[in-house]
Amino acid sequence: MRILVVEDDKDVAGFVVRGLKETGHVVDHADNGRDGLFMAASENFDAIILDRMLPGGIDGLKILETLRAQKNAVPVMILSALADVDERVKGLKAGGDDYLTKPFAFAELLARVEALGRRGKAEVTQTKLVVEDLELDLLSRQVRRAGQKIDLQPREFRLLEYLMRHAGQVVTRTMLLEGVWDYHFDPQTNVIDVHVSRLRQKVDKPFPVPLIHTVRYAGYMLRAEGAP
Repeated sequence: MRILVVEDDKDVAGFVVRGLKETGHVVDHADNGRDGLFMAASENFDAIILDRMLPGGIDGLKILETLRAQKNAVPVMILSALADVDERVKGLKAGGDDYLTKPFAFAELLARVEALGRRGKAEVTQTKLVVEDLELDLLSRQVRRAGQKIDLQPREFRLLEYLMRHAGQVVTRTMLLEGVWDYHFDPQTNVIDVHVSRLRQKVDKPFPVPLIHTVRYAGYMLRAEGAP
């Protein structure tokens, strides 16, 4: 992980930076609020360890609020001697992901920062799904194939989204019932077959290459023709 440590106390900063480097992380350090904000806003980090009280006219909460206003979602752990519940709440409300009070054990700090890094990677938002010439935009809720807009009903959209998220994989009837219809049992209806048929009429029929395939005795698969 690449980690930014914003801490003005030389002893604390040295202890944290040294420990992180010894455990294999790449670490940058800023000892004041202005430099910390500049580095956090202009470079890419997997996590930030941010002291609450900083010199330079910009404290930790201001840095946090600025980053979040810029839609910067980098995971941030606040490091502070302010241990009151109200202070911790302020830090979390300002956009902090975790709050560790001083003094602290390095093992705990390391575990928390690495957990934030894993969480940050898992929460990267995917806004568009693409399989061959088929595109599904999760924000605008639009579907296009070969540049042509395809109008889908809400349930058809959810079905296509599920198939695209599992492209190249066999999707069973049970998976579709749970993932698209929120059924945790088989109601013994042909609802899946009907919706897949409708989806094929819109997504496959007007185009030369079919993408939605029936896997006999198993379910369905969305893939390009000829793909394994």
